[in-house]
Amino acid sequence: MSREYVLHDGKRGSALALRVTPRASHNQIAGVLNDGTVKIHLAADPADKDLNAELVAFLAEVLGVPKTRVEIVAGESGRDKLVSILDMDVETAHQRIVAHMD
Repeated sequence: MSREYVLHDGKRGSALALRVTPRASHNQIAGVLNDGTVKIHLAADPADKDLNAELVAFLAEVLGVPKTRVEIVAGESGRDKLVSILDMDVETAHQRIVAHMD
């Protein structure tokens, strides 16, 4: 279920579906589900309002992009999130995520 789209201001990017599990022992990419959803374990507590900031920082590190290129576009308060990555195609994003899986 990889999506590629053009953002409104003309920048190209890709969208990744994520399922986030909080309160893990450490931040990690836990796997990819059959539908392409990326499972991510984060050490942050779900009550912590910085959970999304930690997710963005972790994804930016994994993908090798600045945090400003990673944006949560849907699901900010839930476990299932949709994240956009500016200037990166879906294939590149998935390759970097798979390379970073524990």
